[in-house]
Amino acid sequence: MSDVDDLTDAVLTASRLLIAVSARSLAAVEETLTLPQLRMVVLLDSRGPMSLTALADLLEVNPSTAKRMIDRLITSGMADREPSPTSRREVVVVASAQGRRVVSEVMARRRAEISTIVARMPEHLRHGLVEALTAFAEAGGEPRWSARDHAEVD
Repeated sequence: MSDVDDLTDAVLTASRLLIAVSARSLAAVEETLTLPQLRMVVLLDSRGPMSLTALADLLEVNPSTAKRMIDRLITSGMADREPSPTSRREVVVVASAQGRRVVSEVMARRRAEISTIVARMPEHLRHGLVEALTAFAEAGGEPRWSARDHAEVD
């Protein structure tokens, strides 16, 4: 078995744990929001206003699927449509104040649970994990997120 196979298996195993942490953190805050919907609000919160096409591309779904998700998020108060700051003819989607609050609360819950798990790891392995996970996220195109970067939202 190759290093890539071993690493892939380890990441898959860790991803099961992270998905469970994600689901618990979301259920504790917002029972009507699905994980894919939360992912969309997180993208809007972290990347700012986006077009429907840009969101669909980032989520790797077709535009009609993204539009249905956006419509549900707008109905639930998690997102808003606004005129594009660069073109009056275009509309962008943004995380609403409520959506930003939910993202902040979910991330705080995730952070607390993950912190507990990390604290149980042998200390000498933690530094290598930071480097490896940072490189993994960058390779996947995920923007960096830090609790220190997100102050309390309205």
